Amino acid sequence: MGTKRITFFLMVLGISLSAQAQKNVQKMSNPITEGYFADPSIVQEKDVFYIYATIDPWGGDELAVLETKDFVKFKRRHLNWPTKKACTSPTSGDSKVWAPAVRKAVNGKYYMYVSVGSEVWAGVSDTPLGPWKNAKADQSPLVSAKDFPEVHNIDADCFIDDDGQAYLYWGSGFRWINGHCMAVKLKSDMVTFDGVPKEVTPPDYFEGPHMIKRNGQYYLMFSEGKAIDSTYKVGYAVGNSPMGPFTKGVNSPILTSSADGTVVGPGHHTVFTAKGQDYILYHKIFPQQGEYVLRQLCIDSLNFDAQGHIKTVVPQPSNPVIQLK
Repeated sequence: MGTKRITFFLMVLGISLSAQAQKNVQKMSNPITEGYFADPSIVQEKDVFYIYATIDPWGGDELAVLETKDFVKFKRRHLNWPTKKACTSPTSGDSKVWAPAVRKAVNGKYYMYVSVGSEVWAGVSDTPLGPWKNAKADQSPLVSAKDFPEVHNIDADCFIDDDGQAYLYWGSGFRWINGHCMAVKLKSDMVTFDGVPKEVTPPDYFEGPHMIKRNGQYYLMFSEGKAIDSTYKVGYAVGNSPMGPFTKGVNSPILTSSADGTVVGPGHHTVFTAKGQDYILYHKIFPQQGEYVLRQLCIDSLNFDAQGHIKTVVPQPSNPVIQLK
């Protein structure tokens, strides 16, 4: 066989093997699982991920917890806490269990900040699946409905800086307007405020704060618009400190409803990292079912440009399975 024929054969073989390899790459689809969930948070323990989420429509008597190793197969878990019954105070409203945020602190324990009855409650556990309990000895909410009356005191999230210092963010608006974002430094017990909470609301903010840090910069991400329609989207602002001040991010908002209608109202997200790649885990609105808004969980990659700006997220119907090794 001549040299040219051998070269051509090897080229064809290479193309064939490459095509076969791409065909065999395992994919995770969006939405990532069946069922209707929203407002996700995620933690990793060894090779297992735990996703905590609101049960739609508009919360349940408990949280949803989805356990997975590959984002293809999920196992539904149940927690002993929080529940609507356990997290009710004299100032609680009727709203059920919403919007969890779970973090592993420097002391090795897991802490959860969750909205129940339009109040922020804090829980603690030694493991992702519990048993959980109220982190406050007096069993009261961390932020009650009467605290900061101009703020809808929901959607809490915790950020732990490189030095181990924890910060709490929370807040929304009423009647889909005037969103407020509150922030405070936490003491080592993860529930005592170190100072007085202050408002750090960035431009276009409505609710769902989520802080990340990259290359010394603080990115306060959040949801804009109405959670019930296509105006809901993910924006961000940038600061030099966890407590701000924050300026509107370049390219913000970075995740919006798609022109073809396949993605509607993406928002209330979290960011996690696996094998050096950042991912955004968020919910989108499922086609309306009567008077209720049902939502589904999705994952896409999150990337930064050379100047440190978050790039626009282009939702994909499927993505390569997240690799841990």
